[in-house]
Amino acid sequence: MIVDCEKCEELLQPYLDRDLDEAERAEAEQHLRDCAYCRRRYRFEVELRRFVRQSVEEPMSPALKQRLASLRIPL
Repeated sequence: MIVDCEKCEELLQPYLDRDLDEAERAEAEQHLRDCAYCRRRYRFEVELRRFVRQSVEEPMSPALKQRLASLRIPL
């Protein structure tokens, strides 16, 4: 099955949570390799999760704020 951007968007959170079966994981990874837009969305989500974890532990650094702002893309 070929995954399009809409399907990849649906798979992204479960992918990050490691809640996909092997076939879905492989499909998501293939799409992320092939699609620059979805790779940017994936990187944003990874950074967002990192930010949330750090914000609980410590204040956000200016460098992290700038990094998150640079990853922001319109939907």
